[in-house]
Amino acid sequence: MTAGYKDDQEDWMMVCLKYLLFVFNFLFWVGGVAVLGVGVWTLVEKSDYLSLLASSTFAVSAYILILAGSMVVVTGFLGCCAVIREQKSCLSMYFFCLLLIFLIELVAGVLAYVYYQRLSEELKQHLNQTMTDNYAQPGREAITLAVDRLQQDFKCCGSNNSRDWMVSVYVTSKQAEDRLVPDSCCKTITPHCGNRDHPSNIYKVEGGCITKLEQFLADHLLVIGAVGIGVACLQVCGMVFTSCLYRRIKMDPY
Repeated sequence: MTAGYKDDQEDWMMVCLKYLLFVFNFLFWVGGVAVLGVGVWTLVEKSDYLSLLASSTFAVSAYILILAGSMVVVTGFLGCCAVIREQKSCLSMYFFCLLLIFLIELVAGVLAYVYYQRLSEELKQHLNQTMTDNYAQPGREAITLAVDRLQQDFKCCGSNNSRDWMVSVYVTSKQAEDRLVPDSCCKTITPHCGNRDHPSNIYKVEGGCITKLEQFLADHLLVIGAVGIGVACLQVCGMVFTSCLYRRIKMDPY
């Protein structure tokens, strides 16, 4: 009686663990899609701005998220197979995949945090020089497009204010054709609209691009960190459930 009750109890625990792992795998898979989506969104939606940054840390963090998200999607299916087959070898592989993804996301989180701490300093040191020295210069088409999009998207003009353009290589050259600011500073872009820098014509009082880009990147880093932490917590739960199920399997089929 006692032995039978004990066996029933163990069977009940096995069934509970299997269902918990199935639920976890579903949440884990959804989390992986979210991680993958955030990584792709970061690189595709605002990829032009990456050329304005001095370091590649922001882009690397996004690439790591894409890698981790892709691995999560594949590992989710592996987890379901491991639970159905109840094989220790499959569960072991699944556990180590979870651990590897956890470490990858940890690296992405650390990079995002470190970059978040020095983001303001980097932008203040490099963005103004990048804009004034490289705008509309030969071989710098990517930076030119990025600056134009930056000023239009964020409704700003210059790194700190519109006066920054007065000392730029572009405005002081004949190429500017008497423009005081690039046409992308204008509220309504028309040919040579940058010849007039009145606040009614350009984004003169709305603030510089450094502050707005800094806030945008900071928000992105917070999203990257939040999604990474959320999925990492799920992975810890998954590793615990996998370890419990591994121990409950009575015999190795091999």
